[in-house]
Amino acid sequence: MTESSTILDPLPKVQSRSEVVAAAIREAILSQRMRPGDTLVERRIAEDLGVSKTPVREALIMLQQSGLVTSAANRRMTVASLTFEDVVHIYEERALLEPWAVRKADLTEDSVRLAEEALDRATRARAEDNGAEAALANRAFHRALYASCSNPLIVRSLDGLQDLTALATATVVWQNWGSADLEHDEHREILRTALSGNQDEAGSLLEAHIRRSITSAREHLAAADDSTGSS
Repeated sequence: MTESSTILDPLPKVQSRSEVVAAAIREAILSQRMRPGDTLVERRIAEDLGVSKTPVREALIMLQQSGLVTSAANRRMTVASLTFEDVVHIYEERALLEPWAVRKADLTEDSVRLAEEALDRATRARAEDNGAEAALANRAFHRALYASCSNPLIVRSLDGLQDLTALATATVVWQNWGSADLEHDEHREILRTALSGNQDEAGSLLEAHIRRSITSAREHLAAADDSTGSS
């Protein structure tokens, strides 16, 4: 046996109990089974999932760091309630990071398949008027395009931003401006351009796609300010 040979194959990454619990709570929030403002009771969640309170507490701290969960002065944890100002901040950060990640991504057959499957899921969800499922499908579409970029720190940041985007989309954006159809068409054009080999242009289309949402959110903020000022 030579010095360079490998004795043992690497083990697959195993999620900790708190990561599994966090994933379950995240899915419940993004599917709106847990809604903005809902109180998250450790004991109740632990009983539902069949775990102790410790991994639930750790999971809630993880989700608080990503912004999906907020903590009040009395340490009560609740599902985040997003405003138009929050939407602007979320999308501004995405506009800085995500187009770069898409330009640098190594798109494979698997990533393309995931993006196409996500678009199909979004189409079905829109036909069924299921905004929460459509938002989750949109999240999956965006992740399929940027996840293979070479910078894991940016991927991790974008994953958190996509969680907040899915929550914002389902609870703020689509309820206040009818952009679901336009967003879906833009997604298909972004994917078509990326598949043609022009990832620079796909990144530019994505940035325009994100910035259009920033403009809409700012317009709603300005309208709300005008309404408040005239009352």
